Amino acid sequence: MKIYNTLSNQKEEFVPVQEGKVGIYVCGPTVYNYIHIGNARPMIVFDTVRRYFEYKGYEVNYVSNFTDVDDKIIKKAIEEGVDASAVSEKFIEECRKDMRDLNVKEATHNPKATEEIDGMIEMIQELIARGFAYEKNGTVYFRTRKFEQYGQLSNKKLDDMVAGIRIAVSEEKDDAMDFVLWKPKKEGEPSWTSPWGEGRPGWHIECSVMSRKYIGDTIDIHAGGEDLIFPHHENEIAQSEACSGKQFARYWMHNGFLNIDNKKMSKSAGNFFTVREIGEKYPLQVIRFFMLSAHYRSPLNFSDTLVEAAKNGLERILTAVDKLKELIPVAKEGAMTDADLAHMEEAKALVAKYEASMEDDFNTADAIAAVFELVKLANITAEEGTAEYVRYLYDTIVKLCDVLGIVTEREEELLDADVEALIAERQEARKAKNFARADEIRDSLAARGILLEDTRAGVKWRRA
Repeated sequence: MKIYNTLSNQKEEFVPVQEGKVGIYVCGPTVYNYIHIGNARPMIVFDTVRRYFEYKGYEVNYVSNFTDVDDKIIKKAIEEGVDASAVSEKFIEECRKDMRDLNVKEATHNPKATEEIDGMIEMIQELIARGFAYEKNGTVYFRTRKFEQYGQLSNKKLDDMVAGIRIAVSEEKDDAMDFVLWKPKKEGEPSWTSPWGEGRPGWHIECSVMSRKYIGDTIDIHAGGEDLIFPHHENEIAQSEACSGKQFARYWMHNGFLNIDNKKMSKSAGNFFTVREIGEKYPLQVIRFFMLSAHYRSPLNFSDTLVEAAKNGLERILTAVDKLKELIPVAKEGAMTDADLAHMEEAKALVAKYEASMEDDFNTADAIAAVFELVKLANITAEEGTAEYVRYLYDTIVKLCDVLGIVTEREEELLDADVEALIAERQEARKAKNFARADEIRDSLAARGILLEDTRAGVKWRRA
């Protein structure tokens, strides 16, 4: 298996720290709002990487954090007149819901920054003791120049980076490139007690601490969007390796950017969409399939035309699976014919093609192409095949789709009585002020094509 390693800028043969085991750390979202469609790409991509390792028999320890203390969270909390933890907890739950709807498996560990403060303080103390960090008036900085390998991931040189940078009068750090490990408390902000006074950690330190705690000093794969290469991942390497003296991560994987209609996604451009908003227009299984239809390192353009094409492609697969499922109980029993055996060899060759694509830096686009070839083979040969052959085709396509996180079992259409029962449950939840459950029912119905409208005359519903 070969993985493109950002650290070396080339594909490398994957060799885990421990045979048969893989430790993967993926930088998670800052939870101050609903996750946007750009957040969804690394979630889907690296969930698929995890699934393929599991398919190949590896024991996977998959860790993805929630940054639940941050300037954006604090700003939103102040705007809403609530505690910062109320904002972060709300959007952690909303994020979990979106991830479930995208069929992203639950991580082995989902640590939260606020629950790992003691570990962060401990690592900062270690860095100070080793001479890699220093404190000035309650702020602790990392000595970037002392870590001689700084810039190895982003291929940046310190002297080039510092050119033109001027330290503001208010800053007391020794060097313009030194970065913050701990910052003093400001009025109205959450804070924790530390040897340097009340304050809170800088952003970069949390991932170094969490990966060490839940995986170890050296992790197999560290992953995230390419926007994190510098400074976040570069700073993680510096902190972690300065502390442990060991290689922090063997392989660095970064997914490409997501554009909307060939433009960078931004609120100011009016092309910023949350997963929740996209889910009102398309089934999120379609979005997942669309995301995997391009290589993860390539830029991905999101447009209605391209998503519709993905929707049609996914429908071809689901229709083939439905047909195979119907054929299994009525196909002729008995030993496979020579034709079946020949077709099965064709199918096995396509499975090998799928696996070769996935093992070439997780080329999901080519893997999906192999699935389409299997579908074509099934459409041509299944009706004349024996039950054993048909069952093999069905099981194979379902298994390969599962690695991609694509659910091939269609949801049963809700009957009117089922809808009325869920609406009644939602009304009871609203009366009990259990608004989270009420919203969950509404969103669940919307995802299945049932739209609710709260009117003075009561709740009205219609099929989309």
